[in-house]
Amino acid sequence: MDPLFFDLRPTHNPHRWFMPLTPAVCVGPPDNLFMFGGVGLASAIGAMERTTGRPLIWGTAQYLSYARPPSVVDLDVWTPAAGKHITQARVIGHVGDKEIFTVNAALGSRPSELSRQWLAMPDAPGPEDCDPADHWRGADHGLHSRIEVRVAKGRYGRERDGNPEADGRSLIWIRPRERFAVDASMLAVMADFVPSGIGNALGRNAGGNSLDNTLRVRRIVPTDWVLCDIRIHGVHGGFGHGAMYLFAQDGELMATASQSLIVRVREEAEDR
Repeated sequence: MDPLFFDLRPTHNPHRWFMPLTPAVCVGPPDNLFMFGGVGLASAIGAMERTTGRPLIWGTAQYLSYARPPSVVDLDVWTPAAGKHITQARVIGHVGDKEIFTVNAALGSRPSELSRQWLAMPDAPGPEDCDPADHWRGADHGLHSRIEVRVAKGRYGRERDGNPEADGRSLIWIRPRERFAVDASMLAVMADFVPSGIGNALGRNAGGNSLDNTLRVRRIVPTDWVLCDIRIHGVHGGFGHGAMYLFAQDGELMATASQSLIVRVREEAEDR
């Protein structure tokens, strides 16, 4: 398998993996870094695909707590049901005795000649025609320094403030600067950019902390950039809900994603 965006390592037990946390997979201010939620789902996908030898069909993560560098996240893979074509699996990610995330998933493939797509990639300028965008906190450290973002629709970073997007939608091109292959794990990292659409939709310096993250894989094809069609459905009571559709540059729908999150307006006190 191709190298991963994060440092996932095997143990003598084929059902246990571990991932040392460094700033390279973390977000937040330099003095208060924590693991990017998408890395939790992505690492679980990597562990499950390597344990079962099967590709991801869908996976959903529930985020329970924060993991901070330089701790080590252990990932225990459980496969309670394994059939001819499909394995039902679960991963518990923990630091010591503290559970950080739980991922449930199905993996496998079935022989079939059917391959259709009804959701079309939206019209958007290509990444070469879009200006690079920096994260609102800056892109000189942590995970965001390793991800290149170009905005095709909407606003990203500090340009959001005072400019609400009427349809709550944004289109951003994303690719890893280190040119890792786009696989299910890499798509899981990209899927956790749904909260970036909150500030665009509200026209505020806002984002959020993910409560969950679900990735459903259709068909992964070779591509350099991924067009992420982010749609914020609504916010209420301090929470928001949104979805993402992930397209290859040739228009292939590779995956869909959705999540709920705690809405954070940066001018407000951040109490969980």
